[in-house]
Amino acid sequence: MDATTLGTLLVGVGAVVGAVVTYLGKRGETALTGYSSLTGDLQEERDRLDRKVTELNAELAAQAALRTADQAELGVLRAENAQLRALIPPGGIP
Repeated sequence: MDATTLGTLLVGVGAVVGAVVTYLGKRGETALTGYSSLTGDLQEERDRLDRKVTELNAELAAQAALRTADQAELGVLRAENAQLRALIPPGGIP
């Protein structure tokens, strides 16, 4: 085998190796792009869910405040009811 044939063979092997490296590099780049896209999508979904949880917590706090007000009003109504019952004599006719 002379030097020209050996050089041609080495250039051919180098071209194949270069093509393989390029293919694998492109594949890795595509995987990295897909991973970045997935990460971005997950962060957007997390932010959306955080906003929804915040809204639901605010609504829950409002409902708790309404329940407290209703319980206070119920206590007042029970006290008024007790006062009215006290006005009725034991026989039932005032």
